[in-house]
Amino acid sequence: MNYPGNLKYTKDHEWIRVEGDEAYVGITDYAQNELGEIVFIDISTEGETLNREDVFGSLEAVKTVSDIYMPVSGQVLKVNAELEECPELINEDAYGRGWIIKIAMTDPAELDGLMSAEEYEESL
Repeated sequence: MNYPGNLKYTKDHEWIRVEGDEAYVGITDYAQNELGEIVFIDISTEGETLNREDVFGSLEAVKTVSDIYMPVSGQVLKVNAELEECPELINEDAYGRGWIIKIAMTDPAELDGLMSAEEYEESL
């Protein structure tokens, strides 16, 4: 499994990559592996401001449907449009082209409560 050191991780298997006051959010390699083949993504929160740990959407895999949670509070600026046609990008490139949403963080201090790659790997 791959857990890039430049990301922060949640107990619910989301990752966040910070770029200034904005950030990209996706699910970890572990999560996509556990879910199996992802066949549909449902994100209806674009434009909304959500709190940390709020559900921002769901992923449908062959095995199950799983909610995905905000790692920090913020406004959902953009949903990865590529996933509409190719949800399997999450399986193929979880940390790159498989990002799910882009957010504007409202409280960057919440990043301090997230795990490093090492801490996340140990939690598994």
